[in-house]
Amino acid sequence: MSDAPRTPETHRSVDVRRTGDLTFEAVNARGGTLPMGSGDDPTFTPVELLLAALAGCGAIDLEHLTGKRAPFASFAARSEGHKVRDEHGNHLVDLRVTFDVTFPEGADGDRAREVLPRSLEQIEGRLCSVGRTVQVGDPVRYVAGPVAD
Repeated sequence: MSDAPRTPETHRSVDVRRTGDLTFEAVNARGGTLPMGSGDDPTFTPVELLLAALAGCGAIDLEHLTGKRAPFASFAARSEGHKVRDEHGNHLVDLRVTFDVTFPEGADGDRAREVLPRSLEQIEGRLCSVGRTVQVGDPVRYVAGPVAD
């Protein structure tokens, strides 16, 4: 566990409420909602949400870093891995996020292309909190009790 300070400003949370048999909805502090389910319907499964969070976190960081030079001319990303069951239980392995991006022609686009490799290194090595959490690891505790503010 990290010794980094924990304050009200560092705290993050999402509430989850049941919406039906094997279906739930995540609710953030700003009122945003996101349905999720077991995979029996089109809603995202928790594993798919983790993959989306890995790609989304990296995409936001990538746009912050390269967007200082030039906007994306095109953007696509894919997050993938393999769900396995082994001596460690169920988990994902071989996680990979691929960004397929282009930048406009010209000096600004050249600067964005130039910083792309370093930006990806920074995202993987220190910036993307979702990816860093997976890489660094920290115990997740599942407990029963009241959900309080």
